[in-house]
Amino acid sequence: MYIVALAWTYVVLMMSITETSVVAGVMTFLFYGAIPVSIILYVMGTPQRRRRRLLAEKIREEEAAEAKRMAAGQTGEPGA
Repeated sequence: MYIVALAWTYVVLMMSITETSVVAGVMTFLFYGAIPVSIILYVMGTPQRRRRRLLAEKIREEEAAEAKRMAAGQTGEPGA
């Protein structure tokens, strides 16, 4: 996914270099390159962010349960 975004950014950079003015080059780079690529990368990364958030929540819940057991005097170890 990142190689395609990098290649598209390169193509748009080359397009913007050939523009007749600096303003046109900057606008070409922003509107054909930077903004669309950032939106696509954000949308494509949503499932991964969701998985990381759910994993972090699960870890926090397990830590809270472990702290609760420790506070109650139950270590969960055999023979204790």
